[in-house]
Amino acid sequence: MTPQLSEHCFTAVSHSGTPVGHKEEIANVQTYVSEPTNPSESKGVILYLSDVFGPFFINNQLIMDYYASHGFTVLGLDYFFGEPIHECMDKPGFDRAAWREKAFSNANTHTRPWADAVVKKYGPGTKYCAVGFCFGGSYVFNLAKDSGLIVCGAIAHPGSPSEDLTEIDECTVPMFFSCAETDPTFPKETRRKVEDKLVEQKKTYYFQIFSGVKHGFAVKCDPSVENERWAKEECQRGMVAWFERFIA
Repeated sequence: MTPQLSEHCFTAVSHSGTPVGHKEEIANVQTYVSEPTNPSESKGVILYLSDVFGPFFINNQLIMDYYASHGFTVLGLDYFFGEPIHECMDKPGFDRAAWREKAFSNANTHTRPWADAVVKKYGPGTKYCAVGFCFGGSYVFNLAKDSGLIVCGAIAHPGSPSEDLTEIDECTVPMFFSCAETDPTFPKETRRKVEDKLVEQKKTYYFQIFSGVKHGFAVKCDPSVENERWAKEECQRGMVAWFERFIA
């Protein structure tokens, strides 16, 4: 799945807070790492596949820290290699199409080797989940092809799936979908086709659909708007419960 990106993908409201994680290099990729208070008692590892703002964007860091506060070790790879969209798009002569092509090329090349390196680092006896937002959603599906790598996946406002929904056919793990009422990259027509295929194939899934929010809400909402803030927080609460269900 090579997702289509919309204008909503490139806008954000920055949130406030102090990240508590650290930067580490894994498989030659800079990685944000957030750990529970006692790392030796970690419930499992969450592979965090970010939107186009990257894992070092404050909003993404705070979400990873939230998962860590619930007992998970969380790792977010920088498949943008220090060039997330918000640090590039205001530069003179910026070519968004070229940036997009490079970003997908890097993510396609590095995500799986990075995930394999994480498994090597934390051990095959550890349980792994994957979560992706927007750009990162397709890479959750890529990891979900391999039975045994992750125990479950979660995506919020993903990019457009393939027309024949091959990624659903190939998915081997339970999947959580957090969806916006307004989403040009994952509209209700596509969402319902995905649901129909999941039902047809008797796969394990869960859908959230939030009214009054648009693509990007789970990471980049305006927290001063109560409905947006609630949807974002409820999405993250639901994802934590999903991870706990399958990682226990």
